Amino acid sequence: MSGNCEYVQKNYGVPACVGRRVTVGGKPGVIAEDRGHYIGVNFDEDKPGVVHNAHPTWEVEYLGMGKIRQMTRSQKRYAEYLEFSDCYDSFADFLGIKPKTASY
Repeated sequence: MSGNCEYVQKNYGVPACVGRRVTVGGKPGVIAEDRGHYIGVNFDEDKPGVVHNAHPTWEVEYLGMGKIRQMTRSQKRYAEYLEFSDCYDSFADFLGIKPKTASY
């Protein structure tokens, strides 16, 4: 993919860039990623880090600059687990949490 939404700016003639506030289909959000032919939008109603593809001209209103919400430490850790989940039996295994033994 190109840099900061360069393809979208050049080919669609829109002021897309990472960090710009937008409304897509009436839903407010911020462009969080350059997705090549699309803009990656983190909608205000979603958790930080959840990014949806949006066509740069379909019901998009470009607004002023905003701030990209960062994932929490817990969200980053779980995203890392998902990336390497085939190496672990469970999320607890990934975290190194040992199961408690039953004591009767």
